[in-house]
Amino acid sequence: MNKYERRKIISNESLGQGVYLMEVEGAYEGKPGQFYMLKDWETDPILSRPLGVVDLEKNSIKFLYMVVGRGTEMLSKKKTGEEIELIGPLGNGFDLGDHKKVAIVAGAAGLAPMLLLAKSLDCQVDLYAGFRDYDFFIDAFKDHVDNIYISSDNGKVGFHGNIVQLIKEKNESYDMVYACGPMPMLKALANSMDKDKLQVSLEARMACGFGVCLGCGIKTLEGTKRVCHDGPVFLASEVVF
Repeated sequence: MNKYERRKIISNESLGQGVYLMEVEGAYEGKPGQFYMLKDWETDPILSRPLGVVDLEKNSIKFLYMVVGRGTEMLSKKKTGEEIELIGPLGNGFDLGDHKKVAIVAGAAGLAPMLLLAKSLDCQVDLYAGFRDYDFFIDAFKDHVDNIYISSDNGKVGFHGNIVQLIKEKNESYDMVYACGPMPMLKALANSMDKDKLQVSLEARMACGFGVCLGCGIKTLEGTKRVCHDGPVFLASEVVF
C-alpha cells in the first residue's frame, strides 16, 4: 500500500512486561526486516510508529511492540474490532543469502522482525534471545528454529547475563548472524565478531518512513544514511557504532 489505509484490528494481546502482539485484518506484503508505519491519531502525537513485520498470514499481519511512550501506549489500548491506520511495507530487510548455519540474535522486543526471518530461512537456525526479567513470545519460534538459547539480566530465566556473553560462552561458528535490539547490544555484538558476517536491524525515531524528512540518519563509513530508506537492516561493517 502506498498510502495510509484504515484496517480492522483482529486482536491486540498483552504478553506482559509492557509487550503487545497486534494482529490486523487484510492482505499484506513484506519481507523479513521490513516495517509498517502505524498510527491512531491525526495531530498528537505527531509521528507514526514504525513496527517491524512479525508474521504474515493470508488475511492478516502481526506486529510485536513494547510500550515505551505515548504513541505505543495509545496503540496498546486499541481493542478488537477497532481500526488502525497503517502504510507499508517500507525499508530494506535482511539478505537471506545462501548459508548452512546462521544465528538470530534478539534483545527483548528485538524479536519483532525475527519470526518471519526464521520462517524464511532454509538452513540450520539458532535463536539467541535476551531479556531483562522473563521471556516472552519464544513459543512462536519453536517450530522454525533448531535451537533456542535464552539469557536474562537477573538470571530468572536461562543464562544469567546478557545475550552477547551467552553467545561467547556457546562459542558456535555461523555463516551469518542476524541481530535486532538496543544499540548497546548491537555495538557489543559487532565488537565481538566479524562485522562482515553480521546484519543489524537498527531502531530510530521516524517521521515519514520514506527517507524524505532525513530525521533518522545514522553514521556509516559512506556518510549519513537513513534508517527508514537505506535500512533498517545494515551490514555491521558499514555502521559507525
